[in-house]
Amino acid sequence: MSGGLIALLDDVAALARASAASIDDIGAAAGRASVKAAGVVVDDTAVTPQYVRDVDPQRELPIIWRIAKGSLFNKLVIILPIALLLSQFAPWALTPILMLGGTYLCFEGAEKIWGAISGHSKHIEPVVEAGDDGKGGKSAEDKMVGGAIRTDLILSAEIMVISLNEVAAEPILNRAIILVVVGIGITILVYGVVAALIRMDDVGLKLAGRESAAAQKFGGFLVAAMPKVLQVISVVGTVAMLWVGGHIILVGLYELGWHPIYDFVHHAAEAAAHAVPVLASVVAWIVNTFFSAVLGLVWGAAVVLVIEGTKALTGRGKGKLTTRHPSAENMV
Repeated sequence: MSGGLIALLDDVAALARASAASIDDIGAAAGRASVKAAGVVVDDTAVTPQYVRDVDPQRELPIIWRIAKGSLFNKLVIILPIALLLSQFAPWALTPILMLGGTYLCFEGAEKIWGAISGHSKHIEPVVEAGDDGKGGKSAEDKMVGGAIRTDLILSAEIMVISLNEVAAEPILNRAIILVVVGIGITILVYGVVAALIRMDDVGLKLAGRESAAAQKFGGFLVAAMPKVLQVISVVGTVAMLWVGGHIILVGLYELGWHPIYDFVHHAAEAAAHAVPVLASVVAWIVNTFFSAVLGLVWGAAVVLVIEGTKALTGRGKGKLTTRHPSAENMV
């Protein structure tokens, strides 16, 4: 009897160890997948605060919460089932779809740079205060939130497909769990950071109004730092988009059978690593990232040229570039 109980306990312990190992594997895979989606995440974080520009401070957090809920719906209800079905029944489609997403990232990055250089960037319209639009602020807010969620659908699709590509070899249940973890985690991260950013001014103003000289100084620092923080995030987001998008294109071309660019970057990274053996992995990553970003810029610029050329030929836009990114002018 005691032997049977001990055997049962051993089996339970083995199952517990297996479950813990599985959880660790899922956590590690979710971490890898999230890192690959970094370009989209940083860009999303940089863009979202602009949706509540000039909004009544009491409506800022509710608007961000509404967009965050829409983003979760996009990721978990719309994109996740489609991505899992594709990975299970048409895995060959993942590389072309991923390359389309990578092309979009490259285009967005190049477009932001062009918008900063040319000054032809488009601002997101702020929510109209109640009564200002003749229809009430609620209708304007609903329209803006709907537009933000539709834009998020594209970014969320890129995040989920990039993440899925990192864990395509996992069993389908693990894939589903990993994508749920990534989707929820990234949404909390992005909109948590956005909520903190949009409240930085308010905290600074409150501190600046206190009697303490130290509080006033720190409050003034927060208020002054906010534009610079958004500028840094915008620049980092643009670089990350070009790097991630370029790397997707680099690997995608290789998987589709065209190897020259991938081989060149691979050999350059290996040569750099051999030149600095102490920091071989770091140097190889830097070289790979640099050439991925360059490829992303070239690839994206080609798409921008095609679009601008089409506009010029058709007489639409009068050669001016429009972009959903309001912070492009902050890059220079």
